[in-house]
Amino acid sequence: MSEHSGLPAGAATARRPRRAGRPGGRNARAAAGFVLPFLAVFALCYLAPVCYAVWTSLRRTRRTGPLGLGTEHDTFAGLANYAQALADDRFLTGFGRVLLFGAVQIPLMTVLATALALLLESAAARWVTFFRSAFFLPYGVPGVIASILWGFLYVPGLSPLVRIAQEVGWNVDFLSRGSVLWAVANIVTWQFTGYTMLVLIAQLKSVPGELYEAARIDGASAWQVARYVKLPLLRPALVLTTVFSIIGTLQLFAEPMVLRPLTSSIDSGYTPNLHAYSEAFVGNNQHRAAAEAVLLALVACAASFGFLRLVGGRGKERG
Repeated sequence: MSEHSGLPAGAATARRPRRAGRPGGRNARAAAGFVLPFLAVFALCYLAPVCYAVWTSLRRTRRTGPLGLGTEHDTFAGLANYAQALADDRFLTGFGRVLLFGAVQIPLMTVLATALALLLESAAARWVTFFRSAFFLPYGVPGVIASILWGFLYVPGLSPLVRIAQEVGWNVDFLSRGSVLWAVANIVTWQFTGYTMLVLIAQLKSVPGELYEAARIDGASAWQVARYVKLPLLRPALVLTTVFSIIGTLQLFAEPMVLRPLTSSIDSGYTPNLHAYSEAFVGNNQHRAAAEAVLLALVACAASFGFLRLVGGRGKERG
């Protein structure tokens, strides 16, 4: 008998309410319901094309019949397409060109965007909304349109910039072999500096204002606040934007593609991406183009992770 109710122990136990279903299971099913659609789209739009590109890069088209005019069929080629791509001087020269491009353009754009972000977030800044929108506006212009606009400013006979330079005695040709790479760099810098600036401003906005106020109370000048407080706090955003810039530099395509009809200094192998495009749609060699695309992706991954490892090591040393 139960001491409190006078009922048998089994009856007391039977009256106890049943436990509800485990909340952890419901949460797991709810989380899976949100994640599975993303995973399906990710697999369809990213993993499947990557796997298909790798598979295509390992194949080769063979033609039968006299003079190769018969039917076509694909055969396994192993790493032959990769070997041909790495033996192509124009493809390797394109890699060297975009690496030089990135070594100059990325630091220049990052310094410019950082300076603009610090200026617009200073206490004395005026018309912040206007200038922020004005600097960001070029990012809203598609790369092809931006290249066409700047193309008119580069072509002799049409460009007011060339005309002004000639009037002051400076014979300039923006589309010459020695200048066209930096003409492309100017387009990229003009287009993406505002985007980088907004990312840095968002990072500064996340910092509590009390931290800046404490530095001013301690006697720090505006320059010292920017140098010793704001810049160290911008490090995560700077790393993020630099990784994006590295990937974008290696994928450089739209700007040289649009400027190519305007100058003989840009050929079909000017950048690795342009070379792969020419192999696929001009040379009708999709298998080698796929191999070049895979190599480009591997270099982009290596450069990005190498940069992250470099800045991560420096961060640990400072810590």
